[in-house]
Amino acid sequence: MSRHRTAAAAGGGRQGRMKTAIVFVAAFAAMVQPAAAAPARMTTGVDSATHGRDTGRVTGLKLPRFVSLKSGTARMRVGPSTDYAVRFVYMVSGLPLELIEEWGNWRLVRDHDGSSGWMHAALLSGQRTAIVAPWLKHGANLRSRPSPDAAITARMQPGVLVTIDGCSGTWCQAAVQKPRVTGYVAQKNLWGVYPQEVVN
Repeated sequence: MSRHRTAAAAGGGRQGRMKTAIVFVAAFAAMVQPAAAAPARMTTGVDSATHGRDTGRVTGLKLPRFVSLKSGTARMRVGPSTDYAVRFVYMVSGLPLELIEEWGNWRLVRDHDGSSGWMHAALLSGQRTAIVAPWLKHGANLRSRPSPDAAITARMQPGVLVTIDGCSGTWCQAAVQKPRVTGYVAQKNLWGVYPQEVVN
């Protein structure tokens, strides 16, 4: 996935971060923009957020786990309240996020870049999605069957967003949108599912 960081003119003090992924001629762009004057630290540290627990204190669901953005515009804040400053604004629905803590109606999440912050639970969905791992030099292939010898139905660049229909622990059945192409992708080539995780 290509990333661009730009600074505004002097005095603006804002940086923009654009995340773009392309499959064939279809582009999926997620712009993440830092907000001004964020506090220096979050109220709950990422490293210690789930210390001693493997389930959420609110939902009782497994921690950590992957979710996706329900909204096309979602604000990540430095703390679990609208009283806290906005850290980033995400502008693409379906983006996978790793949920690592729960606090009331707020969820501490982390994106594929490692950026973390709090989002309201209403902005998140249990729909499983993933992106082709950004660290892959040549992307990943979508195949007609869950086999490395199966026909290739699409060649996906790093960062391409896919919807997950299921994973066996080795292969995931996935779909790319616009144009819609379905098939199987090696699970190790995705960010949004854990290694050996089974998704039904």
